[in-house]
Amino acid sequence: MVKFITADDVLPIRNEILREGKLELDQCRFVGDDDPASFHLGYFVNEELVCVASFHPQGYGEFAGKGYQLRGMATLNGQQGKGVGTQLVNFAIVYLRGQKVNYVWCNARKVAVSFYMNVGFEVVSKEFDIPGIGPHYAMYVKIQ
Repeated sequence: MVKFITADDVLPIRNEILREGKLELDQCRFVGDDDPASFHLGYFVNEELVCVASFHPQGYGEFAGKGYQLRGMATLNGQQGKGVGTQLVNFAIVYLRGQKVNYVWCNARKVAVSFYMNVGFEVVSKEFDIPGIGPHYAMYVKIQ
């Protein structure tokens, strides 16, 4: 089940999955996490938080309209490949459509490109490297 959660709630899974448990939780915060227009979603299985993602109001490039950036999406290893991330992203898209948002974009790790393509995103940049993290592509999905 998808629920709205707090910025603090996302930190343990961000650290475990995206930073291999190497950081203090406060080091896993992103600029914009506490923006009143930002929101965070979690997917719960039997009351356990297993997947998280954050959505910040942020345009991308020359895309017109109101945009949101999807950041820090992470799913616990035992839940990957079971559709929880897909359900979370689909929930966010429906919610953002209702908020009159035009598109969502993200900087997707190279290993996650196929996941994002399967939920409707398309690649909109050449491959680029984020130091210490690895190769990424900017991806985008129009929602209205």
